[in-house]
Amino acid sequence: AYNIHVNGVLHCRVRYSQLLGLHEQLRKEYGANVVPAFPPKKIFTLTPAEVEQRREQLEKYMQAVRQDPTLGGSETFNSFLRKAQQVRRGWGQASRAVLRGQGASSVSLSRRRSRSPQRRCYWDSAYDDDVMEHRVGLNLLYAQTVSDIEHGWILVNKEQHRQLKSLQEKVSKKEFIRLAQTLKYYGYLKFDPCVTDFPEKGCHVVVSAGNNELNFQVRLPNEQIKEGSFKVTRMRCWRVTSSVPMSNGPSGSSPGKSEVKLELAFEYLMSKDRLQWVTITSPQAIMLSICLQSMVDELMVKKSGGSIRKMFRRRVNGALRRSDSQQAVKSPPLLDSPDASRESMAKLSSKLTSVSLRGISHSSSANDVGANDFHGNYAFEGIGDEDL
Repeated sequence: AYNIHVNGVLHCRVRYSQLLGLHEQLRKEYGANVVPAFPPKKIFTLTPAEVEQRREQLEKYMQAVRQDPTLGGSETFNSFLRKAQQVRRGWGQASRAVLRGQGASSVSLSRRRSRSPQRRCYWDSAYDDDVMEHRVGLNLLYAQTVSDIEHGWILVNKEQHRQLKSLQEKVSKKEFIRLAQTLKYYGYLKFDPCVTDFPEKGCHVVVSAGNNELNFQVRLPNEQIKEGSFKVTRMRCWRVTSSVPMSNGPSGSSPGKSEVKLELAFEYLMSKDRLQWVTITSPQAIMLSICLQSMVDELMVKKSGGSIRKMFRRRVNGALRRSDSQQAVKSPPLLDSPDASRESMAKLSSKLTSVSLRGISHSSSANDVGANDFHGNYAFEGIGDEDL
């Protein structure tokens, strides 16, 4: 959508299709020789450069129409702007034609940032077939897939891009989605760049969640890029913590405006009987934890033979509880941590995310957090060296 500004003041918001309708009406009334050229339609998703190019072309078009004595003063043009303004302000309020009789009014267009498409609430792509049986579900899944490709979340080579473009031109949404399902990182949720201590402290990383794993694209200190994945079934537990700098002033004084740092740490089974903590420092740590929890919920529902709908928590007697199918599955036995400095955990918290407040001046090791601060993984599976 676009914002139309008149003399620097926001007048209304319109879409490309509305401006195209105005253009077609003007051509019908005044002829193609009088009305300026209109930016053509594009079948495939526009690149950021093409989006900006279209905005500039539409702005020049609106300025040309306004400056033309016949078109700019026409009832068709001014009626279009009045109606668009009424939609913005509400139909119950009076509006006025701000362009009529104002001489050389300045008209400009700016892009209105569109909302991201609503994402699916499951991780297993096998459920896509059920969703695509319904028209609304198909359209939402298609919009998400197009958006992920546009943002570079799904890797597409030139040949695959050509095939996708052909399917989009044919409006073959199901075939488009099925082709996208074969591409790398389909269905993954990509997070903002952050910092990790794996394989060494201070490494910059881009984390993506999907396919029951956290995918790491790590930039090492020598600028080398390494990629790897951590399966959720090999995470024994995880926790989210927030830390703030301790005040140097009198006891009890507030930490001031210091920035709070969020961390997600998970204990991962690297090999048989060897666990290692991996920490991600990110403002999106809580969202990462929620993703891990939803993956575990989905795995447990599948293990118990339940329906995906039972994956969601429901309110019973005013409290949120897990589905019966998940409650029936017991947590597997936990391995003892190889770190002798930390006592074995006898009981793990069942909270969605546990956020504790601690000072940076204290030890920041994951091993220093109490047992109740950890979130246990019901889908944890022991593995042998031959499985790695």
